Amino acid sequence: MATRMMPRARSRYPEAGSAPAPGRPGELRLDLDAHHPSGARGPAGSARPRRLDATRLSVPAGLRTGLGCDAVGVPARFGFKILSRLPAKGCVYADSAWWWWLVPAGSDLDLTWPLPACYAPGAEIPDRRPRLVHRPDGSSPYTPPIPLYLLTCQLTGIAPAWSVPPVRSAL
Repeated sequence: MATRMMPRARSRYPEAGSAPAPGRPGELRLDLDAHHPSGARGPAGSARPRRLDATRLSVPAGLRTGLGCDAVGVPARFGFKILSRLPAKGCVYADSAWWWWLVPAGSDLDLTWPLPACYAPGAEIPDRRPRLVHRPDGSSPYTPPIPLYLLTCQLTGIAPAWSVPPVRSAL
C-alpha cells in the first residue's frame, strides 16, 4: 500500500488551538494514497486520503524523560548507518519502513530536518507496531539531536541549515 507525506497544520500543544506556532512549519502526517482503491471517497467521487492510526512511543521503565519526548524518523534504509555512526544513542524504535530516535522535546526549534526525515512532536508516529531495537546504557532515553541532525544531513546529501540569532557587541 502506498503512503505519502502530507503537511498538516496542527499545534504541538492541543490546548493552543489548531494553528501551528508562528514561524514554525506544520507537522507531517502519513496518509494513504488517495489514488489507491481503498482510499475514502468524498463528495462527487473525489478521492480523500485517510489518516493512518497513530501511536506514541513508550519509554522503557527506569529511564528519565524530564525534557519531554519528540521523535525523529528516517526511512529504514538509513537506520543501521545512523545507529552505527552516532557517538551516543538513546532509545531507537523500528518498524518495517521507518526507524525512530527519541530526542528531547523542541529539538526542531531553529532546525529544518532534511527530507526524507520526519520530526514527530510528542513522539507520536504512525502505528506500524514499532519495536524497541536499541536501549541506552544510561538513564537517559535521548539521542543528542545535533549529531543526529548532522548525520541525517550527511546521509541525505543536504547541507545543514539552522537560523542563528544575530550577534551584537555592546561597548
